[in-house]
Amino acid sequence: MPTVEEIREALKSVRDPELMLDIINLGLVYDITIHPDNRLDVDMTLTSPGCPAGPQILNDAYRVLRTRFPEFDEVNINLVWVPFWNPDMMSQEAKEELGIF
Repeated sequence: MPTVEEIREALKSVRDPELMLDIINLGLVYDITIHPDNRLDVDMTLTSPGCPAGPQILNDAYRVLRTRFPEFDEVNINLVWVPFWNPDMMSQEAKEELGIF
């Protein structure tokens, strides 16, 4: 069974097509839960409720997880809005990439 860290690493391949940064460094992934019954839950958000790339980002996250971790019987990407995302949630690397100091 993969670890939470391996799942986080796989999700780094999912990029916001507008910002060209991955969803982990953007701080969009809030929680990853691996259940004993081979279920995976990922709680994540978007930079805004009206994010035009939202469906693509969510689909990409689901596709990456289903492809890289076929041992999961079920993969759930849960879109959450609490807490509401803000730039402080980004990694230092992402802030530097976007010029936020």
